[in-house]
Amino acid sequence: MDLQLAGQAALVTGSSSGIGATIAETLADEGCNVLVHGRSAGAAAAVAERVAARGVRAEVVLGDLTEPGVAEQVALTARDFGAHILVNNAGPFAEHDWDSSQPSDWRAAFEGNVLPTVRVSQTLLPSLRAHGWGRVITIGSRAVRTPLPNMVTYSAAKAAVVNMTTSLARHLAGTGVTANCVSPGVIVTPSMYRMFEERAAAGGDEGAGRDEADIVAEYAPNPSGRLGRPQDIAAAVAYLASPLADYVNGIELRVDGGITGTP
Repeated sequence: MDLQLAGQAALVTGSSSGIGATIAETLADEGCNVLVHGRSAGAAAAVAERVAARGVRAEVVLGDLTEPGVAEQVALTARDFGAHILVNNAGPFAEHDWDSSQPSDWRAAFEGNVLPTVRVSQTLLPSLRAHGWGRVITIGSRAVRTPLPNMVTYSAAKAAVVNMTTSLARHLAGTGVTANCVSPGVIVTPSMYRMFEERAAAGGDEGAGRDEADIVAEYAPNPSGRLGRPQDIAAAVAYLASPLADYVNGIELRVDGGITGTP
């Protein structure tokens, strides 16, 4: 299927690795030019090289979106790049429960997942409105509807992201710009394995040294019977970014193998 993305341009925040890198490469496969964002120049350049190998234009913008003024500058770079598709993928996660979490942990979760999304989106929106067409796609989490007891701060921050998406879609009514959210389930990425390794080092062994079937059964049981792949998320993002999704607006698309069940 032709997603009609050839010649479009996108900013994908946090695209120097993991899900973000796969999103960037998938958009490039559809003919979309991509502005790769990250904090590591080497990692971002490697992704941009793979994007450019698809025959599209690829550039890099660097910066920690939690630092003052950086999110705005990244958005202005995207405007100058001609991006009318914004994928708000950047967002850290950390493990905290209700007994151990401190106010600083809650602040960090919102400063890492909510405020950068707001700042990049607000700065880029005027050019999307002026163009009369655009996409704002934000990455949520399965924790939005099933808060994780070991990630309470992250779960709350991602829930705020979904709420913001609905609000933004209504705010942009009639502009030609849509806002949607994609919420991944448990996705196989290096950061997921690092989490399991850290748990093992701390004295727990959940997921450590086990194959995927064991992890699914014990950590992420779902009707699809497997863990997700970055490609699963990238495919959903590419569709929502395309003109084919003009009538999809203000939704949370759960790409989680059914782990969260029905609404």
